This record gives sequence, C-alpha cells and structure tokens, in this order.
Amino acid sequence: MQGLPAFSDPNLLVGAEHFSDAGVYRLADGLAVVQSLDFFPPLVDDPFVFGQIAATNSLSDVYAMGGRPVTALNIVGFPDDKLGLDVLQEILRGGAEQVKAAGAVLLGGHSVRDVEIKYGLAVTGIVDPDHMITNEAARPGDVLVLTKALGTGFVTTALRAGKCPDDVVAAACASMITLNNTAAEAAGSVGARAATDITGFGLAGHAAELAEASGVTVRLELGKLPYLRGAETLASQKHNTRANATNRAHLQPSTGFEVADDTVAAEFLFDPQTSGGLLIAVEPDKADTLLERCHAAGLDAATIIGAVETLSDKRLIIAQ
Repeated sequence: MQGLPAFSDPNLLVGAEHFSDAGVYRLADGLAVVQSLDFFPPLVDDPFVFGQIAATNSLSDVYAMGGRPVTALNIVGFPDDKLGLDVLQEILRGGAEQVKAAGAVLLGGHSVRDVEIKYGLAVTGIVDPDHMITNEAARPGDVLVLTKALGTGFVTTALRAGKCPDDVVAAACASMITLNNTAAEAAGSVGARAATDITGFGLAGHAAELAEASGVTVRLELGKLPYLRGAETLASQKHNTRANATNRAHLQPSTGFEVADDTVAAEFLFDPQTSGGLLIAVEPDKADTLLERCHAAGLDAATIIGAVETLSDKRLIIAQ
C-alpha cells in the first residue's frame, strides 16, 4: 500500500504508513477502533490447534497497539471437494475458543472454496487514543523486552519434514496459542513507549520496522535471545523456512553485525514467527516491573534482549 494515494482524515490516527500492526480510527474523544486482518495455511496437522494458532495470531495485532479485541469475523479458504466439513468445523472451533478467551465476540465471517486451507480473523478492537501503543515512539535509552521465545519457523518446518519431536511441537504450539493480552496489559501498566508483535518478518524485521518508524537504531544482543524448547537443535540442522533467506536479504543493507552473521543464533533473527510475542520499548527504570508482571502472568520467556540507540548509519546493530 506504500505506493497508493494517502488518505487524509483527521480521525485516521494510524494507517498503512510505518508498517504498523493495525489501523486505528478515532470515533469520539477517548474512543478509537483498532482493526486488523490476518490468515494463513495450516502449520500443524491438528485442525483444532491450527484454528487456535491462527486466531491468536490475528488477535495479536490489536494487543500490539494497546487495544482490546471486541469482535472478530472468520476468513476461510477451504477445499470442500477434498476434505470433509468436519475438518473445517474443528478449525473454526479452535478459533472461536481463542476469541472467547480474549473476551471478544465472533460475529460470523466469509468462506470461499480454495485449493488449500486458509484461516484467520478480521479483528476489531477498541483503544483510548491517549493510551494506544504504536511502533513510532521508541527513544534512545529505552530497553527492549521480548515476551515470547523464538523458533516457531524452525519447529513448523521440521514438523512438515517429519523430523520434529512431539514434545518440541507441543511446546511451540503452547507458545503460539498464548494470547498477547497479558503482555499488552503489562506494557500499558508501565507506560511502555512503543511495541510491535513478532510475526512473519522475524525479530530482526519487526525490530527494524520499529527502528524506522521511531527514527532510531535498535541494538539486539544474540546472547540474550530466548529459544523455544528444541528450536536451537532444529536451527543447527538447517530446518529453515524459505522466508529466512528473504528476511535476511531484505534487511542486509540496514543491518550492522558486530559478531559473525552465520551462526545458529543469528538465524533466529530472521526466522519467521507465527503468533510470536511482543517486542516492547520501555524506559530502563520500568523494565524490571514489566518483566515481573510478564513472569507473574506466566510469560516465563520474557527478557531484555536489547536497547534503543540514537540513529546511526544502520537501523539494526547485532551484538553478542
């Protein structure tokens, strides 16, 4: 959409610029709607779990803006000439469970016949414009907190190849169906400056978007990255998605490596995440409180992984 004419409306608070997680439109003083849409093909074999993952991923964009999901609509592509509708029923049941867990209401949706399964949600949330969180307000001196472990791309790629242990799949699925509501609440409670959720462009890609939108440089420390159970082994075995290479190539001109860029740890920067955690920029004196609240909510992997610096010739600096 970057090449399309811009919309001019005083109530349009966040649009397609700066690669924001969702759009925000003000309805009245103190009230704005947050809207997002996401869908994709199955990553796991269990249709119910796939529905849970896809719905959680869709809801995440509203949480990344500091909003609260209110309603959702199903978006479905399904080969009903090849698979029974009981499969679709399980996918929708998984999605509905997550919408209900988010405290939102599922209104219906739309389906089309497709050659492969696709599922997701269009989500509408609400937020007070004075308290919304964007990816545009990170400031030099802030620290960066990541709320979920990395590695879903390695896990799902190994799963498709039939080479992923069951316990590793289970751990990744548990992470992917964990809503980002508690992370967003913790971020809001400490007055986080900026946030984004980590999905298909990987940690490095979304960190770079935050850096560009905020006019800063982001430093990420490889030694502090949290990994999902078993993901490091799968990464060392080269269970990379196709997007690993494209994410890396896209970011190469804007990334400076102070360490070797061909290590297993470096691959986690570019691994595309599904339903990943939030990357939160927060003032240093509030970071411990943020982490305490994340850990109390069961987000055990939440940790500080970097910092925000004054803009240099690179958007991203990768350190040890």
